[in-house]
Amino acid sequence: MFGRIGRFSATHARGVLVVTLLVMLGAGALGVTAFGKLETDGGFADPAAESSQAQELVERQFSGETDVVFLVSPTSGDVDDEAGLRAGAELSDELATDPGLTRVVSYFTTRAPQLRAENGRHALVVGKLTDSGDVEKLRETYGGDSGPLRVRIGGAGAISVDIGDQVGGDLAVAESIAVPIIMVLLVIAFGSVVAALLPLAVGALAVLGTFALLAILGSATDVSVYAINLTTALGLGLAIDYALLMVSRFREELEAGHDTVEAVVRTVRSAGRTIVFSALTVAVALGVLMVFPLFFLRSFAYAGIGVVVIAMASAIIVLPALLGLLGRRVNSLRLPWVKKTPGSASALWARVAKVVLRRPVLTGVPMVLVLALAAVPLLGVQFGTPDDRVLTTAAETRSVGDVLRADFPDDNAKVLDVVTHEPAGTNVTGDYALELSRLPGVESVTASVGTFADGRATGPGNPNYASETGLQRLAVLSAYDPHSTEGQDLVDTVRAAPSEGLDVSVGGAAATLVDSKDAIGSRLPLAAGLIAISTFVLLFLFSGSLLQPLRSLLFNVLGLSATLGVLVLVFQEGFLSSWLGFTPQPLDTAMLVLFFCIVFGLSMDYEVFVLSRIKEAHDSGASIDDSVTHGLSRIGRIVTMAAVLLAVNLLAFGTSGVSFIQMFGIGSGLAILVDATLIRGILVPLGMRVMGRAAWWSPPFLRRLHERVGLREEERVNA
Repeated sequence: MFGRIGRFSATHARGVLVVTLLVMLGAGALGVTAFGKLETDGGFADPAAESSQAQELVERQFSGETDVVFLVSPTSGDVDDEAGLRAGAELSDELATDPGLTRVVSYFTTRAPQLRAENGRHALVVGKLTDSGDVEKLRETYGGDSGPLRVRIGGAGAISVDIGDQVGGDLAVAESIAVPIIMVLLVIAFGSVVAALLPLAVGALAVLGTFALLAILGSATDVSVYAINLTTALGLGLAIDYALLMVSRFREELEAGHDTVEAVVRTVRSAGRTIVFSALTVAVALGVLMVFPLFFLRSFAYAGIGVVVIAMASAIIVLPALLGLLGRRVNSLRLPWVKKTPGSASALWARVAKVVLRRPVLTGVPMVLVLALAAVPLLGVQFGTPDDRVLTTAAETRSVGDVLRADFPDDNAKVLDVVTHEPAGTNVTGDYALELSRLPGVESVTASVGTFADGRATGPGNPNYASETGLQRLAVLSAYDPHSTEGQDLVDTVRAAPSEGLDVSVGGAAATLVDSKDAIGSRLPLAAGLIAISTFVLLFLFSGSLLQPLRSLLFNVLGLSATLGVLVLVFQEGFLSSWLGFTPQPLDTAMLVLFFCIVFGLSMDYEVFVLSRIKEAHDSGASIDDSVTHGLSRIGRIVTMAAVLLAVNLLAFGTSGVSFIQMFGIGSGLAILVDATLIRGILVPLGMRVMGRAAWWSPPFLRRLHERVGLREEERVNA
């Protein structure tokens, strides 16, 4: 089959390329509409969780939470000075009549103590964005220094806008850094400009095609805007991987004396088969994200599978057409100092393999210990969900959040929303609120019938906390940060407290974090099992061995654990935080799952590349040592260069102003480099040496199964 695909592409090159150009134009026209269809807010919560039910009831029965905060600070004096009060009242009147806002509540009109900072230097005006609400327009109209007041805008609505804008800007910066570096490295790797342009052509196809897919999916379901980042990074990265493999193999076939068409056929028959298998392993790892209910993670499954499949199809159909059209001109515009076409063989990797095979204990054991030691910080990992602290301190919403946490003890982020599912009388509601106020860690409980603290009534309630249908809402103010262990434990305490016969749901920031962790944690065994089983089956079909999949899974987990340990040390504990410009926080749970699936898939990508060349030598009759040495010498340079190029693309996201994007970029780039060098270069020869002749063992009935359905490197029929 692969030989026929290669022959068709080579002999119908112009037709294939014309069709491809038309498809690219259509995909580009559709893809540009994706940005307006993707979600910039949310996606980190389980829609079926108790906290989500509570939030839905708040939105439907109590007009929703306020989502925009105006932090008002007098330029002199405090908020109760006459000039500040007068200017604040005028601002409040303007905000109350702004069509972009509703439910405006101001300290300057209510004198509510919870809207005044403890030091008197700040006051709040809060509101809810309407359908026509525009955070940037509000900033232009009311933000900045205006007479005696300085106004800064924050809140959940503004945070999502700022993160979305920051990610969009970061993407442009990252690509402006990465693409020129990648282009230079590609020219050096290939030795010619023409060959270096081929990965960019495949990458453009993958990215544009996936943008079009996201535009279609964005019209039908919720898709996170962050999927754009994965599309660009993974599309270009896989294009580089696949193009390096294909072009290098094509050059080998040309150097062996084959004409252009036959060289393309032989390239697709061997390297094309490896690419298809590699793409399957990456797609399976990303497809596992579909088991999680968070649409943030599901979005990356959509984008990841799409970009992998399109990159694969481009590499085995479009790229062979380009090679067939170019022929030996693939080496055109050669660098002046390059005397001959760079080959894929690497004497360095051959020497490394020989050293490891001769001295496995001396070379391999220290490497295993280093990786295990790097994984130790993972034992203390803490989990969180994103808030304004993922932004730098220069961001306006971040500065507002810092003031709220420091100077406003009734920070709304600490509030747990308790909502009844059926009408409740005032006596039952009051008794329930009274009991909740006695719980350790509860500062106060505000209900429609009053405010309670330490088991006694302390003030009037909020009449808006009783809906028109009789449902009741109670605001439980926690003494703890919602990301803290104590804050999360309080969620469980409130949920376990007797509810006077009421059916209630508990929501709020801490409850959302608890439920998100549960949603991910409860499905992690299934996700891990699916990845392990599918990878095992695919690698068996490729290698015909039962031990090769086990070795691969073990080494991949070891490398990933080491990288995750480094991420805990850096992004949770704060090592290098001042240099990188982020605030140490518990690691985002969803982003860690995403990181694991993507890096695991890419690691399997390199595993297949290496294993294919080792197996090719083994099937030709070479010994274990010779097949490993030959395989690494032939593929080591390609894998290393592919990893460096992909790492450049990923590490560029380390310049981001959003900490979880930094974590993903730096972590993924580091993991790729560790895998392509330490794992593939040292541990793979070590594993092969330890297994010896058993490396390719499988029971007779499985050998027969592999003979029938296995994916072999060479076809038995002439294409």
